[in-house]
Amino acid sequence: MTDFERKVYRIIFNMTRFGKNPSMEQMMRKTGKDEQAIRTAVKNLMRQHELKWDKEKREWIV
Repeated sequence: MTDFERKVYRIIFNMTRFGKNPSMEQMMRKTGKDEQAIRTAVKNLMRQHELKWDKEKREWIV
């Protein structure tokens, strides 16, 4: 896991603990990266089985 992937993971983890899903705008503001970099990091985390999206509940499973 790269430093950026770890940062994205921690943002998602911390926000989901309080029942919130971070929006792309929030992720871009908190990381300082563009949408494509964030999407790539999230896809890598999902491939590594660190993150999972629950389609029914529409929330992250960390």
